[in-house]
Amino acid sequence: MKSKSSEDKWKNKLTKEQYHVLREKGTEPAFTGKHWNNHEKGIYYCAACGAPVFSSDKKFDSGTGWPSFYEPYDEANIEEKPDRSYGMKRTEVLCKNCGGHLGHVFDDVPKNKGCRYCINSISLDFKKE
Repeated sequence: MKSKSSEDKWKNKLTKEQYHVLREKGTEPAFTGKHWNNHEKGIYYCAACGAPVFSSDKKFDSGTGWPSFYEPYDEANIEEKPDRSYGMKRTEVLCKNCGGHLGHVFDDVPKNKGCRYCINSISLDFKKE
């Protein structure tokens, strides 16, 4: 159960939009986030706690309007949980360090490419290499 003090901490640290996605499991509109079309080399970090979660080396253009990755930077830094919200059967991707909602993972890419981690830009901070 979330404590009021910990949620107040997140509300003070994050923007209203970041809080909605990271803490309330929201989704930003497609093609609006700052990272969906980013082609620079670097590492993507959880915007809430700073844990490294994805690398540009594993990023690809899925045509969905959200940053998409074949695999995480380090599997130890993310958690996957079943998500049955909105009548759908999906797998949610969370930051293992802080529990922040990052997006969802799908198995709808060619088998030799792994999975499609469809991640909200607003859940990520990017640092160039």
